[in-house]
Amino acid sequence: MLTQNTKLSSNLDKLLPQGMTAQQACSGFKNLGECVAAIHVAHNLDIPFADLKNKVAGTGSESLGKAIQSLKPGVDANGELKRAKRQAKDDLASAS
Repeated sequence: MLTQNTKLSSNLDKLLPQGMTAQQACSGFKNLGECVAAIHVAHNLDIPFADLKNKVAGTGSESLGKAIQSLKPGVDANGELKRAKRQAKDDLASAS
């Protein structure tokens, strides 16, 4: 989907570490929505995307909410998850 949707890909590329494309970032995620939400979480909370991806899409993967709790203790993980999911939904809707 990202290779066909250059608008979405371009928007996500701006939120990722330099040198990483949205296509590379989303490799290994269960679905595009989960990947886009994770990209927003990493950007919003200043969490290294690679660390977040390893927790969510790596071996022994955990939920995005649990990954937020372990990488940024003290933040409102549920609130941040809702915010990122809303941002992902908006991104996907505006790009379709």
